[in-house]
Amino acid sequence: MAFWDGLLRGRSAQFDTGSAATNSISLTKRHPTVSLTKQGAATGHLRVNLSWRMRTSDIEGRSRQSGLLRHPFKLFQPDVVQAHTQGMVNVDLDLGCLYELTDGAKGVVQPLGGFFGSTNEPPYVRLSGDDRFGSGSGETVYVNLDHHAEIKRMLFFVYIYDQTPAFDRTHALVTLFPSSGPRVEIELDERAPQARSCAVFTMENVKGELTVRREVKFVYGFQAELDRLYGWGLQWGRGYKSKL
Repeated sequence: MAFWDGLLRGRSAQFDTGSAATNSISLTKRHPTVSLTKQGAATGHLRVNLSWRMRTSDIEGRSRQSGLLRHPFKLFQPDVVQAHTQGMVNVDLDLGCLYELTDGAKGVVQPLGGFFGSTNEPPYVRLSGDDRFGSGSGETVYVNLDHHAEIKRMLFFVYIYDQTPAFDRTHALVTLFPSSGPRVEIELDERAPQARSCAVFTMENVKGELTVRREVKFVYGFQAELDRLYGWGLQWGRGYKSKL
């Protein structure tokens, strides 16, 4: 019993990430905010990246673990890839940003509608492209913080474009890469099986100090519901992506 128990513990330890990553800050419920100004990171280009991969451990992991306890020699057999199961649903996550500038201008940067923005002129926010498959690079939004005095607030959000609400089947991570100082990581780690959108974080300019606050609030609608939740006051219509 102790021998197999030790093998199982040793195998799971290979996947232990913990908090040993260097030069990074994780925003959590207990520690939700960080000041980019105090970190000396309120200038240059801020890179905001969304990456994700499909979660299969919830469905396959429990059955596999129980199977290993009954048949421990299966520990040494390779995993069988299960296609066309609930655990392998393809999810198209999109990264977007609601912005409000100090002159009162408001809008959105997102793949839908081709609102890719610009870093050299208002709104000083630009989306690099649309990743429909969760590739290694993910989706990235650039913010030109050299114009942070003209930025009042921003809300970065993630939504599922297709008709399958499946946030609970993805491992999604939003990472902020300032021009200097540590990166900031926010995991979308709460379960919301029916949610279609998630407000990830806000960035506000309060008396010249640029502060990032973790939100991770899931909603069952799309951008219009996030708009109402945070009081942006924009008019929304249905949008579509071009076919590949």
